[in-house]
Amino acid sequence: MISINNCSVIELPRIANRAGNITPIQSGLTVPFDIKRVFYLYDIPAGESRGAHAHKKCHQFLIAASGSFEVLLDDGKNNRIVQLNRPFYGLYIPPMIWAQELNFSSGAICLVLVSEKYSEEDYIRNYNKFLNNEI
Repeated sequence: MISINNCSVIELPRIANRAGNITPIQSGLTVPFDIKRVFYLYDIPAGESRGAHAHKKCHQFLIAASGSFEVLLDDGKNNRIVQLNRPFYGLYIPPMIWAQELNFSSGAICLVLVSEKYSEEDYIRNYNKFLNNEI
């Protein structure tokens, strides 16, 4: 049974340089799955949230590439909020966890690495169906 305890904040490697830092991300090494898709959220208006769904098969890894935001994690029994505010930390979210991104700072960029190509069939967008395990 997947729970919010299976979600984890992972510190990514940093290569420091006086001209600016670099954080390399490697599929299956720094991220605990093979990356098949990358997208990012930006220009989120004040007070708006994103996400509010679960995936049947897809693993996700969220990074605050700029600014900050919170992620509400819910396994149907327990929930917790994780704040992301540094570009060298990422949040791993396995399948069957309801996740919602909220409280974006001005100029925030949420970088999302995922294990699957886009498939609408993989999404659970109805919270009651998620709770009742109607997948």
